[in-house]
Amino acid sequence: MKLLVIHGPNLNLLGTRDPDIYGTMTLEQLNDYIQISCKDHEISFFQSNMEGELIDRIQETRNDGTEGLVVNMGGYTHTSVALRDALDPVSIPKVEVHLSNIHAREKFREHSITGAVMNGIIMGFGAESYLLGIRAIEGFYAK
Repeated sequence: MKLLVIHGPNLNLLGTRDPDIYGTMTLEQLNDYIQISCKDHEISFFQSNMEGELIDRIQETRNDGTEGLVVNMGGYTHTSVALRDALDPVSIPKVEVHLSNIHAREKFREHSITGAVMNGIIMGFGAESYLLGIRAIEGFYAK
């Protein structure tokens, strides 16, 4: 299966930014962990701090053969109607993931604007959230 994992803003700082919340694994280590754990799939990774670049990459999935989308939009989860609108017409299975439990954090993090157009949301399991997201996508194709 051809999958795309998108990491939003500030995820390039994993391992150094709030390690008590997000852990000590760097983004490169996280991507390697996902790749090794899911070696039966063709997985590409994309990270950007820029909303427009994230939107462009999401829109590309409509024509590039991507069969499943796992996204962690970071802070844009709670603020970006534009990303929500980019995700909405994407017809492949798509799962939002978060390293931390957004409901156990600050009040403003409790609502996911992007989550409303996803097939599901997985949060609070650290790096495992990504693997659970991929497993969920596999389930869509097992039906």
